Amino acid sequence: MTAEQNKKLYEASKAILKEVGYLGAGTCEFLVAQDGTISFLEVNTRLQVEHPVSEEVTGLDLVREQFRIAEGGILDYGDPEVSGHSFEFRINGEDPGRNFMPAPGAVHVFKAPSGPGVRVDSGVESGDVISGNFDSMIAKLIVTGKDRTQALERSRRALAELEVLGLPTVIPFHRKIVNDPAFIGADGKFGVYTRWIETEWVNDLEPWGGQSDQLDLSPVNRNSVVVEVEGKRIEVSLPERLLHTGSGSPTAGRAPKRKVSAHHASAGASESVIKAPMQSTVVKLAVSVGDKIVEGDQVLVLEAMKMEQSITSPRDGIVKAIKVSVGDTVPSGTALIEFED
Repeated sequence: MTAEQNKKLYEASKAILKEVGYLGAGTCEFLVAQDGTISFLEVNTRLQVEHPVSEEVTGLDLVREQFRIAEGGILDYGDPEVSGHSFEFRINGEDPGRNFMPAPGAVHVFKAPSGPGVRVDSGVESGDVISGNFDSMIAKLIVTGKDRTQALERSRRALAELEVLGLPTVIPFHRKIVNDPAFIGADGKFGVYTRWIETEWVNDLEPWGGQSDQLDLSPVNRNSVVVEVEGKRIEVSLPERLLHTGSGSPTAGRAPKRKVSAHHASAGASESVIKAPMQSTVVKLAVSVGDKIVEGDQVLVLEAMKMEQSITSPRDGIVKAIKVSVGDTVPSGTALIEFED
């Protein structure tokens, strides 16, 4: 980005938000063509997932500023000066070796990196469970340096130290990307663009080789406590594991031990059966019993972690039996469809 392009982005963003009388944190998004043409895309009227990057290079606490403005405060400073370089890595519960398939499950170990310029934003601890009902994000790793070179060096170290065990994550993908010549800019030019991953990047990452625990879908025991807020007594319901027993020790216990197997636990399709590759919900059935199908035909669609996954037939054949219905929530390894010749 040139200085002139940055100037236009600042000016356009201010003009757009002023025109509609917008107050609070927001993000203006633009597209920049190869010839330098700038086109307005949209305004997200909220903090972005990537807002820590802006915080790191400006020194502003955007969350605090959002509350301050909501309380009636004013912006009593000019445009913040940007210094340094920052990366954010989304640590998602997905398997990059299987085309980033969602992979909910238990986090047996969560060990965050540390050191100069390293920040981790997460609400996850060892022993927590990543549900298939929500977004797949486990944490955000933000790494900052005085320039891009230092930020990359720190990123490699931080990603090497980051450890999440119990379910697949995108950490191997990030480790590979920060060493890719196109991302590094080895020839003096940044080579990553919108569809680079789909069109040029070679995904030779192995599918995750561990064994996921099945999610416990049974209701969580809860206890009620009464708290006082500004003179008002309010009853709050909390999961039992967040409360302490009389002995003063949490009821949750220790994180389960890690399980490892030599094969991938999320079985795909055998010779005659398609099985659920992850904990998911059936949102569409594309075939009926008796249908003749060929390899590659879509047979059903599963949803996990707010993402739909199309499941295709691994072979030619006839649908012998459909074991699930739309709306069913199934654990990994559940038989979905049976075939016959």
